[in-house]
Amino acid sequence: MTAAHSPGDDVLVRLLRQLTVENGEFVEILRQAHRMHRTDLNALAVIMEATRSGGPPSPRELAEALHLSASATTALIDRLESAGHVHRTRSATDRRRVELRVEETALELARSLFTPLGEELSRTWTEFGPEERRIIERFLTVSIDATVRTKKAVLPPGRPRSGGPQ
Repeated sequence: MTAAHSPGDDVLVRLLRQLTVENGEFVEILRQAHRMHRTDLNALAVIMEATRSGGPPSPRELAEALHLSASATTALIDRLESAGHVHRTRSATDRRRVELRVEETALELARSLFTPLGEELSRTWTEFGPEERRIIERFLTVSIDATVRTKKAVLPPGRPRSGGPQ
């Protein structure tokens, strides 16, 4: 990389930044319409993804994923339980472990919120062939990995984010 070229000038960085802003605005509109905290939506996404990819997370795993303190995580889970979106259960394999499980209401909410965007994206992506889609998948995967690494690097160790409304 030359001194005259900075990462911010790169068209891919610019487009990713624009996509991030558009996604953020989309989620903010949905959050406000459903009177939910941004952290609550993020928590539901984390719980659903963890369940899909390996099993329901514990409250501690949720706290780590969202960079929240234990007390903020408890308040978050209490809100989600009160809304009927999640429930706490004991693990079938380790009774000491508490697991977070999504309720059908959370799945219905996710479908109602994100199906329109998913359908629009799917229609748009039909113009890409299988090889292009593999390249895009690889690009997105390495971009997500880079974002996760950078996030970890800038977050002070042992210092969770604030648990307040977002």
